[in-house]
Amino acid sequence: MKIAFFSTKSYDREFFDRYVSTHEIIYFEAPLNAQTVNLAAGCEGICAFVNDKLNTAVLSALKKLGIQLVALRCAGFNNVNIESAKTNGITVVRVPAYSPYAVAEHALALILTLNRKTHKAYNRVREGNFSLDRLTGFDLHGKTVGVIGTGKIGEVFCGIMQGFGCNVLAFDLMANPTLVAKGVNYLPLIELLEQSDIISLHCPLTEQTRYIINEHSISMMKEGVMLINTSRGALIDTSDAIDGLKAGKIGYLGLDVYEQEEKLFFNDLSENIIQDDIIMRLMSFPNVLVTAHQGFFTEEALSQIAQVTLTNIDAFVAGAVLENKVV
Repeated sequence: MKIAFFSTKSYDREFFDRYVSTHEIIYFEAPLNAQTVNLAAGCEGICAFVNDKLNTAVLSALKKLGIQLVALRCAGFNNVNIESAKTNGITVVRVPAYSPYAVAEHALALILTLNRKTHKAYNRVREGNFSLDRLTGFDLHGKTVGVIGTGKIGEVFCGIMQGFGCNVLAFDLMANPTLVAKGVNYLPLIELLEQSDIISLHCPLTEQTRYIINEHSISMMKEGVMLINTSRGALIDTSDAIDGLKAGKIGYLGLDVYEQEEKLFFNDLSENIIQDDIIMRLMSFPNVLVTAHQGFFTEEALSQIAQVTLTNIDAFVAGAVLENKVV
């Protein structure tokens, strides 16, 4: 199958070239949207990532170009208009799990960095400043960690935090029996928000979870709570989070995702004037740490993403059962 590969980075090419054998991949650095969709002309399928636009207009255009398959090289599919894909008869597959350890461990990295201020200490020491002033942290041991969403990543994260001696609370539509057996206590969301010293988001973005962190939910949290998001940007109402930071309700904020990240993340904008005033305001806080959607970025995860994506394409071409089919 000839595949148009959008939003290509050097690491995408490296890992897909390592594992591809029977398919022809045409790499495009451009993201997929209404202006770039015609790049897929002459192909039978496309490969898309988290910030590629697969709305009604794009899917209709893909159908006219003869595209039969959309292979997402990510777990989330909130950027795909599912009903439009059905209407146009386009099959959508994804990578439901690659390395849950990669994302869960990155959430821990955000927690430890915000808490012990290692990023600030590193910069100080490089400038010859060996002072410990304003670097005070706290013991993770004994703290209460609330985990919203306990799928594969959330499950791994719970285990990591239990390893630090934390009391782990969880909220999900269905309790994970493995976690219950390990002592994770499932509570209603309100009770989790009220009791947690650290709250980490590991749920998908749906209509029910959009802005699950907002002015109302923030008001229920402990004073000085640490909030971590390595899942999807729109789980947090960013303006409300800024208000929470200004009021001191949120004591620490760690983000690997951002609602408007498609205009920023995965690009080098170091010589540009960034027009997004909200993220610039966020980054002005000394207790906010932003990374550019790198939670998945490990050797193991990138290998798994390439292998599963290519296996999905193989299965589609062979007419086999599509285990990772979205629609």
